[in-house]
Amino acid sequence: MTLQEIYIQSVLSRFRGYKDLADKAIAQLTPEEMIVEPAPGANSVAVIVHHMVGNMLSRFTDFGTSDGEKEWRNRDSEFLTVTVWEEAAERIRWEDAWSVLFSNLEKLKPGDLEKKVTIRHEPHTAIDAINRQLAHYAYHVGQIVFLAKIIRKEQWSYLSIPPDASAAFNQTMEEKFRKPE
Repeated sequence: MTLQEIYIQSVLSRFRGYKDLADKAIAQLTPEEMIVEPAPGANSVAVIVHHMVGNMLSRFTDFGTSDGEKEWRNRDSEFLTVTVWEEAAERIRWEDAWSVLFSNLEKLKPGDLEKKVTIRHEPHTAIDAINRQLAHYAYHVGQIVFLAKIIRKEQWSYLSIPPDASAAFNQTMEEKFRKPE
């Protein structure tokens, strides 16, 4: 495997991991909790999801062949207060956006990573544009998880190692990956 192929597989894995984290956090919220604004002027989970969907569709539709900021995107509308969360319709939009991202990244060939990609007319290499989006989505997924945890309080189900379970987890990982002697 070339370094470029390893990179493509790595970012696909990271994007899938962030999607999984967001999915698990969102699954713990009711439609009413999705629209909770934690403070005046702060975004609800619903607003963050709307922004991520708009961003993914814009950045990854025709990735590498058209500017990543599409003319049809209305970024400002992604940040409008959401008053009703239509769970089924929103889930479809969320899944569709991730499908666009994954299908375009899965099509990449190693040589594509050095090609020029523009976002708002600014040139980037494809690898830089991908890294930019990976960091952007990690940031927003962190916000989703944090808000969901605050909203759910004691009903929150941990998505990673729960408190006081690190030693047991480390032991399990050591056993799983121990090299035979």
